[in-house]
Amino acid sequence: MRYFYLIILFHIIIGTSCSPSENTSQNQILKPVFQNQAHELVYNSVQKIGTYEALKTLKDVEYTYTYTTPDGKEDRSIERYIFDGELSYGKYIKHERTLADREGIIKQGYDGISYWCSIAGKLTDEEDIINRTTFNRPTNFYWFAMFPKLLDPGLLYEYKGNRRIDGKEYDIVNVTFEPHGKKAIDTYQVFINKETLLIDQFLFTVADYGVMDNPLLMKVEYNKINNIYIPSIRKYKRSSWEAEVTDKPWTHVTWTEIKFNNGFTKKDFMKP
Repeated sequence: MRYFYLIILFHIIIGTSCSPSENTSQNQILKPVFQNQAHELVYNSVQKIGTYEALKTLKDVEYTYTYTTPDGKEDRSIERYIFDGELSYGKYIKHERTLADREGIIKQGYDGISYWCSIAGKLTDEEDIINRTTFNRPTNFYWFAMFPKLLDPGLLYEYKGNRRIDGKEYDIVNVTFEPHGKKAIDTYQVFINKETLLIDQFLFTVADYGVMDNPLLMKVEYNKINNIYIPSIRKYKRSSWEAEVTDKPWTHVTWTEIKFNNGFTKKDFMKP
């Protein structure tokens, strides 16, 4: 996508033989220019859910992230983000899945320039741990802001038709990134509820881990906070491009204690 705005100038000239001429008036109207129907569908959905500009007016967020695997292993972290610059911090107070072999509180950060990680109060430069941090920090941020960011520059949209699921009608749209070189790129297939305009579920790939042919299916439920719909109750499992719901168990994710506009600064995200 290249998301542009077209400024349309209307020149209205009013004149009649029985009244004096009036000055020409000019109205400027901002109107999105869409790539196609699919782009417009996503745009309308994001207006309902909440735009990234709306998130940026809230400055920052803190919440508790709980991730539970089918075998009962749990991660729990205190997440903090600044939306302008996409700064990200996570404090893992429980990590049965992430670096489960390490003891003590794990902290990860991205300050807009570099990534860092500390374990039990000590900074580490272990390559594997820094690589995990480099994946976790932008990924957790993106999951929180994903729907507003579906209008980011550099996205492509493809309409995949409509479908009825559990008595509800959906428009289906593929969202992908513009390709750069030979690196695999992620695909998101969103199911937009025709009645509510909310995205009730989506399929996604994880290119960094080779999950491309058999996507994962994510189902979400929302809480409305500060006039933004937050998909704070989530579950996902392996599926297919037909969005098949298999009998495999779900991985569950919840976001709780969500608080915006906490007054965080870049200093709060820097390496201690």
